[in-house]
Amino acid sequence: MSNLINSKTIVFAHGLFVTAQSWSEWVTFFESKGYTCHTPSNPYHNMTRKEMWDNTPEPLGKVNFEDVVNNLAKFIDTLPEKPILIGHSLGGLSVQKLVEMGKAAAGICIDGAAPAGIIPTQWSFLKSNLPVLNPFKGDSVFKPTKDWWFYAFGNNLTRAESDKAFDEFAVPESRNIPRSTTKSYAKINFKKPHVPLLFIAGEKDHIIPKGLNEKNFKAYKDANSKKDFKVFENRGHYICGDKNWKEVANYIYEWIK
Repeated sequence: MSNLINSKTIVFAHGLFVTAQSWSEWVTFFESKGYTCHTPSNPYHNMTRKEMWDNTPEPLGKVNFEDVVNNLAKFIDTLPEKPILIGHSLGGLSVQKLVEMGKAAAGICIDGAAPAGIIPTQWSFLKSNLPVLNPFKGDSVFKPTKDWWFYAFGNNLTRAESDKAFDEFAVPESRNIPRSTTKSYAKINFKKPHVPLLFIAGEKDHIIPKGLNEKNFKAYKDANSKKDFKVFENRGHYICGDKNWKEVANYIYEWIK
């Protein structure tokens, strides 16, 4: 797709419950292909996993989706060219919003959270997300457990593999970020022309089910804008970190080069 995507800069947008460190192997992969890569942190995530657990920043609980997007947009505005955006989970929705804002040369949404108005109906989505969204918890941060992580992220891993990923990457998170994805700011103008978009879904994803990804992809209506949808079989939400992550990364590379 080199005739459509000329940027050699990539910005990775991380999702919830992890830090930008989750992209480290992807950065190595794409830098080896000649791209300049950046991994900005969401607000109050610019610290180690241990620091986030031992000294969880009090303001984290008040962070919302608009804060995440504005933080990314501010970083993108410092770059010499519009970047290719690659986002996972909440990062996928961030990519959609930034594409709408004209901040990207292309966007890749991997198991991306759905914009406001795209209604999820799958039980696995509800089971994964309700403990996080719980309105009775106010602005308290959500502290994931290994059991929750295994269902929401690691359901296509062994329990030992899931626990290892938890110990390496899982962090406390603001409940107000996912809550605010149902608000007006998280709506997308699906009729607006857009740069090339690629949606990737994991067939067995619990927290962002394949059908929700597909509904999001199909909502874009501009016939003259490029969009593609790819399902990876037997993949869960941990699609960017499981043993076959390079297959996904290489598919994206072939799509953007």
